[in-house]
Amino acid sequence: MKFSLVICLYREDNSLYFMEAFESILNQSKTPNEIILVIDGPIGSDLINAVKKVQRSSAEVMIPFIIISLETNQGHGIARSKGLEKCSFPIVAIADSDDINHKHRFLKQIKYLELNPEISVIGAQVCEIDNKSRQVLGFKMVPCSSVELSSYIKKRCPLNQMTVMFRKSDVLSSGGYIDFYHNEDYFLWVRMYINGYKFANIPEVLVDARVDLEFYNRRGGIKYFLSEVRLQKYMLLHNVISMPLYFINVSIRLLVQVLIPSKVRGKLFKLFFRSKAHE
Repeated sequence: MKFSLVICLYREDNSLYFMEAFESILNQSKTPNEIILVIDGPIGSDLINAVKKVQRSSAEVMIPFIIISLETNQGHGIARSKGLEKCSFPIVAIADSDDINHKHRFLKQIKYLELNPEISVIGAQVCEIDNKSRQVLGFKMVPCSSVELSSYIKKRCPLNQMTVMFRKSDVLSSGGYIDFYHNEDYFLWVRMYINGYKFANIPEVLVDARVDLEFYNRRGGIKYFLSEVRLQKYMLLHNVISMPLYFINVSIRLLVQVLIPSKVRGKLFKLFFRSKAHE
């Protein structure tokens, strides 16, 4: 089964991390049949040189490499949408520009989709690592079965975005990626859920995600909270959640994202929303 890969890049990305992420794509046991790189707005010389290097690497292994350059930074939702438009194959994988994909990620996900035609999106578990030392900080674990996820989606995002592979036609039939501040992926999964599509997650860690010291602290603020409230209202309007659950979800987000100081928020995320690394 052939598949496309979409990866987005913008000016704040680290060129070294980008090349390491790309190396993890080319070293897969099953490599993409094409790679779509979306450059989301102007980038600096370091990233320009990095793009040239990975383009040469793709040519050496004969993987078609398509670059889409957006004139201005438009955010992940729009960038991924532009990339999806150019994908030639019915299966699409998403990769982040600084994360490290485990060697058999794509092979395992392709096999899963082949064996489970009722599943539209397959994700996996994530190991969060320090962006510099690569020390393991914790694990972002999500339920695996479609039954579990149909309940989980009502409270939290059911898939780790940097791990997903999906059937392009199912995603497009639900409107694809749409700009939605920090929630473009969750918004997409909710719309697909409403349309009756099913998700699953492989129980293994298939991606190491780089996290800096401020990552957990940044998971808040009024703008972030208002985006979450907007999504909760959408789920309430489309009968995904009940009114009591709406108030519970919004209250938890108000507490964690707005009322609690950022340093405390970081500790809460690691304590309640991440699995600890084994000593």
